[in-house]
Amino acid sequence: MSSGGRRRPGPAPAPLPPPAPFPSDPVTSWRGDVAGGAAAAAAARGGLRGAAAASRESSSMYLRSAARAQNLLCAGVQRLLLTQPQSRGVSHKAVIFEESGVLLPAPHRTATDWEAQSCIPAGTIQQAALCGEENSLSLQYSRGELTAVEFLQELGQQCFEIANVRVPVHSFLRDLIHNEVIKQLPIMAEAAQCIRAEGLKTALLSHSLCLRGGERFLPLDQQHFDVVDDPEAALRELEAHLGFPLRGFVPYTRAVRPGMEIPKDRLQKYLEDVLGAHPTAPLELRQFDHGDSTRSYLVKFRGHLLVLKKEEEPPSGPSGPSVPREYRILKALAEAGVPVPPVLALCEDRSILGTPFYLLEHRAGHVHRAAALPAVPPRRRRACYAAMAQVLARIHGLDLGAAKLQDLGEHGNYIQQQVETWTRQYRAVETHLIPAMERLIQWLPLHFPESHKTTVVHGDFRMDHLVFHPDRPEVLAVLGWRFATLGDPMCDLANSCVSFFLPAHFGARRGLRDCDLGHLGIPTAEEYSQLYCGHAGAERPENWNFYLAFAFFRLAVVLQGRHRGSLAGRPAPGDSSPKDAEFVAELAWDFAVKEGFRVFENLPPTKLLARHCSTWAGRGPSLGRSFSTWARPGAAPVPRVPLDTSSARTAGRVPGPRHWC
Repeated sequence: MSSGGRRRPGPAPAPLPPPAPFPSDPVTSWRGDVAGGAAAAAAARGGLRGAAAASRESSSMYLRSAARAQNLLCAGVQRLLLTQPQSRGVSHKAVIFEESGVLLPAPHRTATDWEAQSCIPAGTIQQAALCGEENSLSLQYSRGELTAVEFLQELGQQCFEIANVRVPVHSFLRDLIHNEVIKQLPIMAEAAQCIRAEGLKTALLSHSLCLRGGERFLPLDQQHFDVVDDPEAALRELEAHLGFPLRGFVPYTRAVRPGMEIPKDRLQKYLEDVLGAHPTAPLELRQFDHGDSTRSYLVKFRGHLLVLKKEEEPPSGPSGPSVPREYRILKALAEAGVPVPPVLALCEDRSILGTPFYLLEHRAGHVHRAAALPAVPPRRRRACYAAMAQVLARIHGLDLGAAKLQDLGEHGNYIQQQVETWTRQYRAVETHLIPAMERLIQWLPLHFPESHKTTVVHGDFRMDHLVFHPDRPEVLAVLGWRFATLGDPMCDLANSCVSFFLPAHFGARRGLRDCDLGHLGIPTAEEYSQLYCGHAGAERPENWNFYLAFAFFRLAVVLQGRHRGSLAGRPAPGDSSPKDAEFVAELAWDFAVKEGFRVFENLPPTKLLARHCSTWAGRGPSLGRSFSTWARPGAAPVPRVPLDTSSARTAGRVPGPRHWC
């Protein structure tokens, strides 16, 4: 927060400044400069209740953005929430102006001209910035969910996917800054004056673009806005008014969600007894907001950062109660030298927080939610995937006896048990018929691979369960051990490859499909799996497609569970859609079909006819046929569902096996 100074402009910018945010309001996005200005002007004259509400909502949203944008200018924010003049029975506090698209013209004209000059398909920039609706790059950037570097990376990748050419977005932003953003809209300058004349405060939100030489690019009359000169004083006032701290932020955390609060007084008493410490200030509590960490909390206690993992009530997922078991696993893994956060204490006394919980040390570092690693320089991304493969091989190479983990699970039949468990879980959360899931439930048991090795398996190994060192490609901690057991290590490897086959903007989990991996500096799925095999001294099995089919089947069950939870009023963190499970189930079936073709093509010629005939089976009016051995690729279309005229499915029962291959 600062008022900023003015200096003489220099030549072309170097280095590139942070990008100007694209308009995020659907009324003004790329076409509604005058419409947005008129609405703000009407609000300034005291006529719109909605504008006042929007002012209150915007304050919280953009304060969050301020934590990520180094050059964000919030003029007048220290008094934004403190003054409440009355007008027509409505309490107005202030009006917040966003610079791009409201006070200054939207960049659509520059985008159109630049695309024509650069031989880029018309509309590419606009589509890339705005596609995804609530999850668009424009909104993510304005909400502070993407840094400037991440925004540029994602915008360039999205443009590549749309236009199938590499789009130099840096060049577009230079043209935008020099040609378009310097033209203030007169109607908005007048609106700001009207607002101040009525005694209200005006606040300016700007990403404060800087030209070469350090000049702050703010072509607006700052007399129209309440400028902050003392950021420290502004923060103190805001903290006092809002009732929560605005400093000491820990990444990947948020305020505790409603309905998920835990009694602080009991927790503080427990910590004092267990840790033998008596703090001078009350503990602070926040909640982790990524992955499946709905019951993971950050605890600030006596200058220390702790993580509290609490059992859900009732337990969710196929594994049942997991907190005591997970605590013991982490303790054994830490003693065996696996990079996990050190555990501190386990509490199974339900009178404290209602369910068992354990405490562990907080491991600071980077958790990469996007598989494309947009915050990592391209030259280091391959090394991050290599570190991921290496730590997975290290987990699978543990000596079970030495690590005292030989009783972690049963030896043998791991995949059969997993398929049965996840099938039961799917039936428990099923809401509607998903044909691909029905096919998989019958296909998977007929193709169980022979497991040649039993190791510790993580059970949910993926990029966003790793904490990386801030400055080098080193895994500091592996998180998410809820499903850990003994089993087939290839299941872990397949699960860690899932992101390679998911679309880049898939809401539930952002993947790498159709991305230019060479340009991004990321290995392919084949290269990544070979990195693992090199560290583990193993070979990828010939029935690799089975493992991928099972990995996607599991993910489909998880996504269906989220959908069921949302219908019951228990939304999970992250973006999800009712169609996500269906999409992922189809991906799983695609791998099942590939595995079927592999089996078919490897059969001895003398067995082809007999095998083909044996795949037919009749059960009354129900007819089943093997999709995986129906025909070679290109010979005939593969039906999407089996021929089945029985009423078993509608009665809640699944038809019996049909001897599919």
